[in-house]
Amino acid sequence: MIELKPPQWKVFMSESRFRVLVAGRRFGKTFLSLIELCRAAWSPGRLAWYVAPTYKQAKRIAWKPLKQMTRPYWASPPNETDLRVELITGGTICLRGADNYDALRGDGLDFLILDEYASIAPEAWPEVLRPALADREGRALFIGTPRGHDHFFDLYSKAQGQKHWATFQFTTEQGGNVSRAELESATHELDERTYRQEFQASFENVNTGLVYYAFDLAANVGECEYDPRHPIFWTLDFNINPMVSLIGQTVDDWVYVLDELVLHDSNTEWASNEFRERTLPFFRNTMMPMRVSVYGDATGNSKRSQASRTDWQIVRDLFGRYKTDYKATFHVNSSNPAVKDRVNCVNARLRINPANGDYSFIPAANSSFWTWSACAGRPTPMGTSWPKSINPIPIARMRRTHWAT
Repeated sequence: MIELKPPQWKVFMSESRFRVLVAGRRFGKTFLSLIELCRAAWSPGRLAWYVAPTYKQAKRIAWKPLKQMTRPYWASPPNETDLRVELITGGTICLRGADNYDALRGDGLDFLILDEYASIAPEAWPEVLRPALADREGRALFIGTPRGHDHFFDLYSKAQGQKHWATFQFTTEQGGNVSRAELESATHELDERTYRQEFQASFENVNTGLVYYAFDLAANVGECEYDPRHPIFWTLDFNINPMVSLIGQTVDDWVYVLDELVLHDSNTEWASNEFRERTLPFFRNTMMPMRVSVYGDATGNSKRSQASRTDWQIVRDLFGRYKTDYKATFHVNSSNPAVKDRVNCVNARLRINPANGDYSFIPAANSSFWTWSACAGRPTPMGTSWPKSINPIPIARMRRTHWAT
């Protein structure tokens, strides 16, 4: 007798046309998928598809268990090449791969499962598979384990509260197929982020190549403004295209990024003048010299070819010209720290006290924010829109929220 466990049953009994299931590893997603396929294809003329990221995955994951489950109901031997099972009820179940999703055009579907949706090309659903449901008003079930803030995350976020959509999120433990002892063992073998993603079905920033994994859109993004009671900092990188620097403040061990300078085909002289222009509004709140802590690239102590002054000499000259406005102190090491040390330091600052859930917090700029967002798998400024669950500062303000360190 086939039995579903309570979390699986909750998904199975949902009457919503489109369902999104986010679940931890070994939750029982494949077993639920097979039950769903059998139900959907049980009537004459019905066509149900199971779509995996690739043809090989579809065959490896679901073909053998599908044949075992449906054996008593075969109308004829399954087609091993087309991965198709014809049922005595007149319905058909097919397994497909989305690695060549354009080849999936043509059939009208009554039901569709997209398994490990995070690994399926984002274009497959809107361009090919969604239209395949139109004439039969078919249903769809998206299933997968999170893989960062990707199109699966976007789908799950946008589906919440939408008519005809339902979302579900269950941990591996809730699936009941993995013992607590095994889960406890996994916590000692996997890093915190990977465990949360793989076993707790959490959308973590653990994408391939992710560096600043501690960046959290909800925790590290917000509104802030200049506080004249505290000094500002200016951090510089002496690249030419673009030349990038940040203006911010540290208040009670929290770092607030107020503005950024991203100057293309630029030089240090231009960056210095731009710093002056960006900080002029701060003087409206005080008549006292502004205290500035200057940090940056140690390579700025070296002269560039055909240059009479080093980058740091140019910066110092700026503050020399405006002695009555600024009181600057420089914090420049003889060499830059190792990249690994810098990355670890930033991640530590992005979340000050993980045990208590205390975060650094900040907003401000444009390009820098999207740099952090890209590290978190978010779209580019010219890309897709924000998930509904996120409320950024309006674009009209010309300064998007930023990051906290």
